[in-house]
Amino acid sequence: MLKVFRKLGDVLVPGRKVDSELLEELEEALIEADVKAETAMGLIEELEAAARSERVKDAEGVREVLKKRVAETLDNDMDRALAHNPDPPTVILVVGVNGTGKTTTIGKLAHYYQRHGHKVLLAAADTFRAAAIEQLTIWAERAGAEIVAHKEGADPAAVVYDALTAAKARGYHEVIVDTAGRLHTKGNLMKELEKIHRVCEKALGRPADEVLLIVDATTGQNAVRQAQAFAESVDLTGIVLTKLDGTARGGAVLGIQSEFGIPVKLIGVGEKIEDLLAFDPAWFSDNLF
Repeated sequence: MLKVFRKLGDVLVPGRKVDSELLEELEEALIEADVKAETAMGLIEELEAAARSERVKDAEGVREVLKKRVAETLDNDMDRALAHNPDPPTVILVVGVNGTGKTTTIGKLAHYYQRHGHKVLLAAADTFRAAAIEQLTIWAERAGAEIVAHKEGADPAAVVYDALTAAKARGYHEVIVDTAGRLHTKGNLMKELEKIHRVCEKALGRPADEVLLIVDATTGQNAVRQAQAFAESVDLTGIVLTKLDGTARGGAVLGIQSEFGIPVKLIGVGEKIEDLLAFDPAWFSDNLF
């Protein structure tokens, strides 16, 4: 079971009665789990009202209220299905800072599509980071996908253009583009991302079908700042939350969805190639506690 809100288990001990001390500890635990302070305070106020009316009397009651409210917040009637364009190829841009699990996620995603009988082409457009092309090539081999790559330092937009041209000519179903692990504080790299987006639109006659932001669950509220920065350069369509392997937190998900209206579509729960799951708000909320 995922234990991304590990400290909550220490607070919500079965049989413990609801009192001011429990609620204070709970608010602290929520904030430590990267839930925004405003969101945590709102949840505590709701629990206080429930306790006063005796609708909630103990820690188990609190747990059930939290599960329901978190699930409702995360659900919000968002479309979490990955895009599928009837005019192939479906193009998926993958963005995010270095170290978030971007290349690993691309390999897992390619494996998912290959397993369902699709032809997948990877575009190695992260041409700035040493060994990025080699790492993506290894994941392409593991997933059984093909790859288009130029030499290190090449124009990333040219790589994307060549990949899209090849995909259309050879009947690929998906093209997954690995963009540079650009620091969201680097303006020139964000401009490069915008250029890649324009190349996709020119080659396809439409924007990329998905722009997925990879977010490391352990980075806390910095994940919200990353989402804000990337959303200013490209139209993000979804979040992939990585490193939910039993030690991460993950409360930042609430902040990202509520602030930007960007759905979490996938979660990474391990290092194996099959460790990529569709995001289910009810399941996720249930396992938080």
